[in-house]
Amino acid sequence: MDQAMSDLHQYLSLPTISAQAAAIPETVKLVEKMLQDTGGEARILDGLGGNPVVYGFFPAGRDGNSNTTLLFYNHYDVQPPEPLDEWNTPPFHPTVANGHLYARGAADNKGDFIARLTAIKVLNTIEGGLPCNIKFLIEGEEEIGSPNLEPYLAKYKELFKADACIWEFGSKDEKNRVSMVAGVKGMAYLELTCTGADIDMHSSVGAYVDNAAWRLVQALASMKSKTNEILVEGFYDGVTEPTEEERKVVQGLPFDEEAVGQLYGLKRPLITKDTGKDPRIAMVFEPTMTICGLESGYSGPGAKTVLPKNAKAKLDCRLVPGQDPNHILERIQKHLIDNGFTDIKAEMINGQKAYRSDFNHPFVHHVLDTAVKVYKSDVILAPNAAGTGPMYIFGEKLNLPIVSTGIGWAGSKAHAPNESIRLKDFEQGVVHMAFMMATLHTAIHPAL
Repeated sequence: MDQAMSDLHQYLSLPTISAQAAAIPETVKLVEKMLQDTGGEARILDGLGGNPVVYGFFPAGRDGNSNTTLLFYNHYDVQPPEPLDEWNTPPFHPTVANGHLYARGAADNKGDFIARLTAIKVLNTIEGGLPCNIKFLIEGEEEIGSPNLEPYLAKYKELFKADACIWEFGSKDEKNRVSMVAGVKGMAYLELTCTGADIDMHSSVGAYVDNAAWRLVQALASMKSKTNEILVEGFYDGVTEPTEEERKVVQGLPFDEEAVGQLYGLKRPLITKDTGKDPRIAMVFEPTMTICGLESGYSGPGAKTVLPKNAKAKLDCRLVPGQDPNHILERIQKHLIDNGFTDIKAEMINGQKAYRSDFNHPFVHHVLDTAVKVYKSDVILAPNAAGTGPMYIFGEKLNLPIVSTGIGWAGSKAHAPNESIRLKDFEQGVVHMAFMMATLHTAIHPAL
């Protein structure tokens, strides 16, 4: 643990912000060095656009089975730390207090990478060495939507070939239950822009000049009903319905409405009350449309009587298996035209498809079973997360089952100020990964 914490502190001290192209080269070199110091092979893959991808390889030990290979997916980039004034400690000065480690990237995702390297070190201390081959793919653009990852997986498909994959994230919930997923939602992240003039105007001309902000608000309102039903024709095209088994699993997931309200300080009832839907079913199996941000005119202190020249909105559509982000963009563009909003442009910022592993695959059951034995508590495994990542590319290119589990906790605050992990969760995560790898071969290849 002492060595692991030293490595993690060094890693977290680098402000590796992909959105700002900050500290990328030095972080790549550090990741390469940590792989090599752990006894593995490391290669920096570059030249296909974007930030480099780091490949790591650890061969099975003398008593291990080289016919089985596990792939770990991690990312070395982190979210911007702003707003800085809400941090209790400097975001890139790792600080331990009351059993917690605070720093940007502690939970998402630098802590998980160090935990997995530490598990390899643990297994290497056992006579006979690693029980299987282990590979790593560590990318540097996950926090900006992994826009350049697909070419690397296409070109280096054989290099990253594996039997199964452990994904980047996971956490304990508010009741300390370990939560894992076997898939993710997709996403169509759009920017909508309405331009009404070349300059901002005095608000008095609102008597005869149209208002870009009102136009955009009205366009947004046309896409969703007051009961939060998405009204864009064709939005649900291609949706793959969950199996009965998947539906039963999700209906059995714990959900505490009161705890959720307290966690976020909610001021309104859940929107599923209007539709009578089960929040768990909606979270896992249904697509969403969310306004993430609005920008127009003046929003500073006091009054400024202005008619804005333009207005922008960020729109986040979370997608389920079967939906195509490009189709979602086309449907929204057609909706705007059909409803008279021809002056509003919709552009894709980031698009990713959803992915869901075969819930009956032996690897999925193996990760769950070993977690139950290590954590000695309830373990929750859902068909997919409500969030998004480039998992579909892995499933498509490598054709392998994927389970996401990690060392976070309900208060980790990933993407928010005061991000943290608990040291005890880190240690348990190391043990789980080591124990899971130790029996992986017989679990997924019982006949061999």
